[in-house]
Amino acid sequence: MGKNTIHAVMHGVVDSRSLPRPYAMINISTVSLTFGSGPTAVLALDDLSLRVQSGTWVSVIGSNGSGKSTLLGAIAGALRINRGRIEIDGKDVTGMREHRRAGSIGRVFQNPFAGTAPTMTVAENLRLAELRGGKRGLQVGLDGVGRRRLNELVADLGMGLENRLDTPIGLLSGGQRQALTLLMATLCTPAVLLLDEHTAALDPASADSVMELTRRIVQRSRITTLMVTHDMEYAARFGDRVVMMHLGRVARDWDGPDRDGLAPDVLSAAFAELRQHRQQS
Repeated sequence: MGKNTIHAVMHGVVDSRSLPRPYAMINISTVSLTFGSGPTAVLALDDLSLRVQSGTWVSVIGSNGSGKSTLLGAIAGALRINRGRIEIDGKDVTGMREHRRAGSIGRVFQNPFAGTAPTMTVAENLRLAELRGGKRGLQVGLDGVGRRRLNELVADLGMGLENRLDTPIGLLSGGQRQALTLLMATLCTPAVLLLDEHTAALDPASADSVMELTRRIVQRSRITTLMVTHDMEYAARFGDRVVMMHLGRVARDWDGPDRDGLAPDVLSAAFAELRQHRQQS
């Protein structure tokens, strides 16, 4: 998908349903992952299976230590699983190293200062994101056409950052930086987008802005997305499906009719039920 098409999709000029769908189904089959060994070993993923349809946005919730971030790390290849199988778009990537998966996976972390070079400018960071995507025919430097392209992309964020292309990205606010990180992660249309509590470190207003930007990019570009969040309101408001993890497994799965009209208090009640069960077991 070209840059002009991305711009058109983000602004609703093009119906994303008519666009090519290069985004991938994720199939996780009986995956287990253990940290450490011996008596101190921690079973982070326990025979977990999960299938995510192409173009679906899944919100992943669960208590601390339930395996949410570990799941994302396993999909990205940052963590090696002990057994099981991970497929992206029908291709077995289980033994594939993280750098080989990076071209098809975009990832945004909780820390707004992760994934960017703070002393480099906004334009330079975006340029690096383009080059990491392996776009052929792109020169390393930025000419006038390249700056206009980046200016247009940044203007789409609606934060006035098109006037700050030469500002070191480390001088921006957390919300501005996280918005740029999200743009960088999706600049070269990844097959899969992994969001690991990407609004948790932001103030409420900035978090809302980043979530609305996430909605625009994900829903209009139809990127297969897994979003880890502790915010029950965001889990209920955004996405097509909600998965609750517990002790390294999928404990609840709200999809289809069960997802329609799902309220935050229902998710909170499910949390309380799992905690009570854990205390009694």
